[in-house]
Amino acid sequence: MSSPKPLVSISIPVLNEEGNIARLYARLVAVADQMRDKCDLEFVFSDNHSDDATWKMLGDIALRDPRVRAIRFSKNYGFQRSIMANYLHTRGSAVMQIDADLQDPPEMLDAFFEKWQAGYSVVYGVRKKRKEGWLINNFRRLGYWVIDSLSEHSIPRDVGDFRLVDRKVLEATLKIKTASPYLRGMIAGLGFNQIGIPYERDARIAGESKFNLSRLLRLGLTALFNHSTVPLRVASFVGATILLASLLGAFYYFILKILEPDLPQGLASIHILVLFGIGLNAFLLGIIGEYLLRIYLVLRDEPIATVEHSFNFPPSDIKL
Repeated sequence: MSSPKPLVSISIPVLNEEGNIARLYARLVAVADQMRDKCDLEFVFSDNHSDDATWKMLGDIALRDPRVRAIRFSKNYGFQRSIMANYLHTRGSAVMQIDADLQDPPEMLDAFFEKWQAGYSVVYGVRKKRKEGWLINNFRRLGYWVIDSLSEHSIPRDVGDFRLVDRKVLEATLKIKTASPYLRGMIAGLGFNQIGIPYERDARIAGESKFNLSRLLRLGLTALFNHSTVPLRVASFVGATILLASLLGAFYYFILKILEPDLPQGLASIHILVLFGIGLNAFLLGIIGEYLLRIYLVLRDEPIATVEHSFNFPPSDIKL
């Protein structure tokens, strides 16, 4: 008697993707047909309160295809939190995360699946090339380098959230309490057998990217403060250095005053030193505040999202 086929969940967060939904669904169905001898698929969508026709289109598809399950949040909770919330509502032995804009090809599920069957608990795509501008490409590359260099553990570079994870990795990830998840860092820090597969990322065909430079910078800071204590140590080091320099300067002016009793008072230098001290203290307090903010948000213990509507979910399966 042959063993039953595993169920693999395809997790897809969406926000105003009406131009991509039909094309995405067609390609997912084609992947399911191609892999029907290896596994069964379910498609789990999480809608970050889109204000276009995305939710209606998902409802129409869910009515005719029970493999499509969808939840809609009460507001936009952000990309990373929507992935976490979506993970909570998947049922598969493995879960593959893809974006709705089709820049990451769903057809790579076959290659991910083979690695998973070979014993890897995490299989992720490594972006060899992105069809974006020079500035944004190099900004991302610099960000990946900084985050990986300063993190307490290795975080793969040129890797986004396009990955397949085993159920046991998913359960371990969901036990981590954080109000500002950075999933690629969280999963990388868990260990397990992990492997990357290089691929070329396609250009977005329809709709607009939700990640401009400002949001990329915010995501990078989240990664840095979630996975590194280096900024705190830098604050201590800089503070100690400034204190030492101040003591040396005070000693220098004390000796100078003894040798040159008529030396005029330096009002300008005092102002500069005071302003520099205030600015430095504000900067260092800001770093400490970032860590305190994360502790405060965890203590508030708010849900990562709130589900407003759903399709093909019994009420008992809604977890938020």
